Amino acid sequence: MARDHRKNTALFSRFAQATAAWSGHAFAFLLALLVVIVWVVTGPIFDYSNTWQLVINTGTTIVTFLMVFLIQNTQNRDMMAIQLKLSELVLAMKGAENKFAAIEDLSDEELEKLHEECRANAEMALTHMKARAGKHERGSPRKRAAAHPATTSSRKSKRAK
Repeated sequence: MARDHRKNTALFSRFAQATAAWSGHAFAFLLALLVVIVWVVTGPIFDYSNTWQLVINTGTTIVTFLMVFLIQNTQNRDMMAIQLKLSELVLAMKGAENKFAAIEDLSDEELEKLHEECRANAEMALTHMKARAGKHERGSPRKRAAAHPATTSSRKSKRAK
């Protein structure tokens, strides 16, 4: 029973991937556009009847309904693949916090708390970087000389000649 389920899931997954890839091509758009044009052209033939309107409404509703599930399947697969790649990167980095490797499993509240922690860490790092940059600007003779070129020794010697 479980084997059949896995086989069906794999078949559906391949079908969904192929359908999503095909529906993203220009040919699929042109085909849909052709269907709409044929529908519009046949309007006068069917005297713009309720049945004529029902055909396009029913057809687009069915296609949209089915595409929602196919697109959701491909998005789920793509998101899982991205999460796995990111998890591998986190786990491979020295000093990285492993709790980030499975972050998608946290609750909304836990994610919000972690987000606030990360924001606070980022603000602290930015403040530290700005302080270091200011300290280097004030303490570096090269930067002071570049900021005030008239006081450099090479300019003084040129003026003295």
